[in-house]
Amino acid sequence: MSHPCVSCGACCATFRVAFHWSEAQPANPDGPPAELVVPLRRHELVMRGTESAPTRCVALAGTVGVDGHCSIYPLRPSPCRALVPAWEDGQPSPQCDKARLAHGLPPLTPATWNPPPGPVNDASAVVP
Repeated sequence: MSHPCVSCGACCATFRVAFHWSEAQPANPDGPPAELVVPLRRHELVMRGTESAPTRCVALAGTVGVDGHCSIYPLRPSPCRALVPAWEDGQPSPQCDKARLAHGLPPLTPATWNPPPGPVNDASAVVP
């Protein structure tokens, strides 16, 4: 099973991604590249594309719900790190649900992470 976020990207096309300037490059070499952010308020930056509607983060690659994914995943800012996919850790995620529903995608469920065993999902199934 691949991670659902690798084919989603709904959060990247729904929410503003604002964070303290110290998270981005050049202040933080492990943060978002400077060319992908713009000033928001005195001490805040925002990912380009999320500062106003319609929202689509500049780092979002692919098509939402098909192959949408973060093109700077290792460098993503704290709001992106904090948004946990629904049920990944056994808990609901209202933000994840809201983003997915905004793009016509069904909410994730516990079964997303623990599919029932069967011919399609059972690793021990013998395929002729």
